[in-house]
Amino acid sequence: MNRRRTPRSASAEDLLSTLQHLTARARQEVGPHQARVELAQALQRKMLPAALPVFPGLQTAARYAPARDGLDIGGDWYDAFLLPDGALALAVGDVQGHDVEAAAFMGQIRVAMRAIASTAADPGEVMGRTNDLLLSMDSTLFATCSFFRLDPRTRECESARAGHVACVWATADGRSGVTADDGGLPLGIEARQHYPVTRRTLTDDGAFVLLTDGVVEGPSLTIGDGLDRVRRLLSAHVGDSAEELADRLLEAAVFTGHEDDAAVLVLRHDAFPSA
Repeated sequence: MNRRRTPRSASAEDLLSTLQHLTARARQEVGPHQARVELAQALQRKMLPAALPVFPGLQTAARYAPARDGLDIGGDWYDAFLLPDGALALAVGDVQGHDVEAAAFMGQIRVAMRAIASTAADPGEVMGRTNDLLLSMDSTLFATCSFFRLDPRTRECESARAGHVACVWATADGRSGVTADDGGLPLGIEARQHYPVTRRTLTDDGAFVLLTDGVVEGPSLTIGDGLDRVRRLLSAHVGDSAEELADRLLEAAVFTGHEDDAAVLVLRHDAFPSA
């Protein structure tokens, strides 16, 4: 009677040889990728502002966090800077895609928007001219963005939005909400776009938050639920400083599942003195 022989078990030497082969292959494949991740991280750190403007009665604070697995780097950004007429410019955005290319594209958007905002007072014009400039560079990437212009003397705020996630606000008297501003297409998709401008006045004691979808949307949370969660959190802690609020809001990103990178830009405003 013939019997089928049992296959020979792998020896310790065979297993060790296989493991060494797989390890060497992994190093070859992961090494270049890790180098690109580290380069994107360095670009991100260098391109984000080192300090944010401060005015009497106004505080700004920002936070950025990479994706949970550390691979999705470079897509999100924030910016805050002074304009020639003394106004405060605030911007937040999210580039489609990640890695070094996204980080470089983010830097181009930030530089372009700063340059254009120095000569164009209307946020819609700033957004439209930035969009056309990016398209002239023949990039295959696009980005969502929100841009705000705040006059610290009058607290009048004008903003434009290019396909970006809504903002969140709260006041010390218990009111809060999610903005429903009109907007246009993301930057870098189609030329000669119109971006509507929304006007509001920040006269009450409260906070206004610009953020990216990595803070409010992910595998564990829909964007609607995420925005409402941030709204409730902001309302509960609206009396905190801008720095404290930025920390709290970025920590809330963990409830999304945090597969994307995340950015938060907080504007904390005291009550505007009456004349």
